[in-house]
Amino acid sequence: MMALGDRDVAPDAGGPERHVPVLLKEVLEWLAPQPGEVIVDGTFGAGGYSRAILERGAHVIGIDRDPDAIAGGQELVKASEGRLMLVPGQFAGLETHARGCGFDGVDGVVLDLGVSSMQLDEADRGFSFLRDGPLDMRMEQAGPSAADVVNELPVKGLIRVIGLLGEEKRATTVAHAIDRARKEKPFTRTLELANLIEKVLGRSPKKAQIHPATRTFQALRIYVNGELHQAAEALGAAERILKPGGRLVLVSFHSLEDRIVKRFFQDRTRTRGGGSRHMPEEDVPPATFELLTRKAVEAADAETDINPRARSAKLRAGRRTEAEARELDIHQAGVPRLAAFHGLGG
Repeated sequence: MMALGDRDVAPDAGGPERHVPVLLKEVLEWLAPQPGEVIVDGTFGAGGYSRAILERGAHVIGIDRDPDAIAGGQELVKASEGRLMLVPGQFAGLETHARGCGFDGVDGVVLDLGVSSMQLDEADRGFSFLRDGPLDMRMEQAGPSAADVVNELPVKGLIRVIGLLGEEKRATTVAHAIDRARKEKPFTRTLELANLIEKVLGRSPKKAQIHPATRTFQALRIYVNGELHQAAEALGAAERILKPGGRLVLVSFHSLEDRIVKRFFQDRTRTRGGGSRHMPEEDVPPATFELLTRKAVEAADAETDINPRARSAKLRAGRRTEAEARELDIHQAGVPRLAAFHGLGG
């Protein structure tokens, strides 16, 4: 089942469980933070992972692009007695942030990809199609919004964004409906867009629990925030900043992110070229990672029963080797090529 905006997998999700860190036990198992080590939490959010890592005695560099997350983390900074450094910024720049904190190498990197539950649960942030709010979706609260994209992106661009980033099979239908409606009145509210999409696509009896706008909202959010670019660039940054033996742990919430992570580890752990009896084996650079998880780790039933947002989560992990870091082509890693819009896409 597709998650509602990634981690919001059920309309009734929320309440006491809204900030429960997903796959925390498994993250700690594969990240294995030790006293005195330096760990980068590239997606600080509400501080769930960072708090648990600090309890293991490690130092943490917490990064978040959302000003609300940075403000909300200040109490934990004070309580950490100097072991938590909280940095505003994008996790794609985690190497730069770590060096800016005085570290040329770190022992671990953890990334919880996608949008945070705090953002989903706040109607004023404009991520949810279940709550009316401004059509915004900007994690950094700056730059072009989802409303800008919906109202100004050419219809062909909308089709590609919704089809590629939302994996919406009826992207053409949705895009043309948006185009007709915006000529009459620009979109400004989340429910305006959600209601239009529901009217155009209808409700499937077999998938009554999934709102018809789910895929389109996912696509817009990913596009507005450059999430796939961020994910791919962060993988390259982690490869450069991790010490030999350092652990990289990633939690993803939809197939597009997981595909990028999977391709990265497949490429970086490969030790032999393809080849055949007719063709010689190709030269393969030394592996930069050793794979720790042979397949994606998913949440156990006990966790999903308590925290429904964990149902779509997948964890993959690797350990850094001594091989030199390599250049990363984000498009070969699985980031779609899309027309740029006011600095978005690419």
